[in-house]
Formats: sequence, structure tokens, C-alpha cells
Amino acid sequence: MKYVSTRGNAPELEFDDVLLAGLARDGGLYVPSEWPTFSADEFRAMKDLSYNETAFRVIRPFIDASMGDDDLAALIEDTYSNFDDNQIAPLKHLGDREYLLELFHGPTLAFKDIALQFLGRMFDHVLHKRDEHITVVGATSGDTGSAAIEACRGRDSIDIFILHPEGRVTDVQRRQMTTVTDANVALGFLDPAGFSGGRDALDVAAADAALDKLAAKLGIDRIAAAEGVFRVVNT
Repeated sequence: MKYVSTRGNAPELEFDDVLLAGLARDGGLYVPSEWPTFSADEFRAMKDLSYNETAFRVIRPFIDASMGDDDLAALIEDTYSNFDDNQIAPLKHLGDREYLLELFHGPTLAFKDIALQFLGRMFDHVLHKRDEHITVVGATSGDTGSAAIEACRGRDSIDIFILHPEGRVTDVQRRQMTTVTDANVALGFLDPAGFSGGRDALDVAAADAALDKLAAKLGIDRIAAAEGVFRVVNT
């Protein structure tokens, strides 16, 4: 499986490289060069599968040779073992032709957990295989920061640095971020008036090839291709 930039001026990459690249160097998003498809019979065959089994079937063609079947199944099992509902994202029947998909059963109660809990483990798997280390950077005014921290905390191949606007996140999100004691997690505050500028500066840093000489880094808000793969499971 090859991935190409939506702007067409970046090299084709394998999934492992896309995972660690974030945005393409030309500013585009990485998407599959050929989209995997499922037949009607294949969809029907997934009807009675568990969430983890469905996730495996859907994710498998997107990551191709990046991970073996046993490793992928084990990673999915570990990812969702800390969700508080065994259906992971239960679909609740509200009434006549009305249903609600619940995406708040992860460790930080945010829908971001669905993808980021897997991504943190996938980062670790790929980085250990390559004997590499990355620094994840991000600026958040919502639930991305706490979900990203929870996904990356305690992982020896990852450091994570998150900024948020002081006084402009909920008490729950602030406590989720500020009470983590793992050594690989760092947190900073920005004046709310300058938050947009700080976020822009992190985007520039994450895309700056020159900084690769100092440290491998990844903007957590810019992993659209990889995160999108895992959200497909819920559609």
C-alpha cells in the first residue's frame, strides 16, 4: 500500500513512513494511492463480528506489510482493553429509526481516544522496529491534548509536549493533562490571546525539515491519514 499527497508534489510513502510524517512536505494530506474496497458479501460477513475483529478487517489493507496479522490483532486487543464498554463504540437505539453512536468510552472520555489510543501503540511498534525516537508536539483547546498524552505516556520511544490556552480548557481536561507524572510528558500554557499564534508556530516547527537534524518530531494534530484509517472502523 502506497500513500500519495493530495497536492501531488511529495514522494510516495509506505504506511510506516506516513505514520511518522504527518503532513506531506508539500503541505498536502497523505491518502492511499488506491483505496481498499469491500464487497457487499464482505460487509455482510462483518455484521456479527466484535469491534476488535471488525477493526482488524478494516485496518488490515491500509497498513499492508507494516505489521503482521498476529501483531496487529494483539495491538488492537491491547488498545481497547481499557475502554469501559466491551462494545467499544456501542450503537444505542433511541427510537424509530434513531440511533446514537457512543464514542466516549475511552480513558479520557473523548472521541479522540478511538484513534489515538491505537496510534500511540502503533508509534511505539514502528519506532522500536526502527530503533528510533520521536517528539510529539501539539497545541489544543479541546480534547486532543489529554487523549494524545494518555496514548503516549510512559512510552520510551516517544516524548510528548502539549500546549493549551491557560484558563480556556475544561477542568476535567486540565486535570487529565496536568496530573500525568510520566517522565516523557511535558505541558505548557499559553496566554489565550496568543494561542492561535502559538499553534501556528508549532505547525511550522512540525513541518520544518531543518529541525529534523535536531529531533524527529510529529504534530499530533496533523496525522490525518493515519488517524483517518482508524476512524473508518466506526463508519
